[in-house]
Amino acid sequence: MLNSVPMPLYWIIDSRAELVSAVAEGDVPLGDAMAFLRALSGAKVTGYRKLFDGRAGTSSMSAQELLMVTAEIRSHHSLGKVGALAIIANHDQTEPFARVLGALALADRPMKFFDSPTRARNWLDAQPRD
Repeated sequence: MLNSVPMPLYWIIDSRAELVSAVAEGDVPLGDAMAFLRALSGAKVTGYRKLFDGRAGTSSMSAQELLMVTAEIRSHHSLGKVGALAIIANHDQTEPFARVLGALALADRPMKFFDSPTRARNWLDAQPRD
């Protein structure tokens, strides 16, 4: 029997396009966020461009759990070049994730927020691949 519990975080790693596309749907707990980040480092795609659509996602992570996610994100910065990041989010979603977003901004890479998937993808496609 298949597991009927829905996954709140989906991602596709496209090695040909050097692109990671991720979508959050529902509450994303610590375990799922960490699994995603570890999958990226394990697949050695830190340098790929990333498109993250968080409009349908939420998180009930505690401040301590958000710090753990932040530490994991920062550990990726030591793995080499970090690819451009386009985040699709609703305006009210950025405040609760300020710490995580701060960790994302520390990387030496282009990063931009969008309210439209089309604009996000167009901007990301214009970013250089390395």
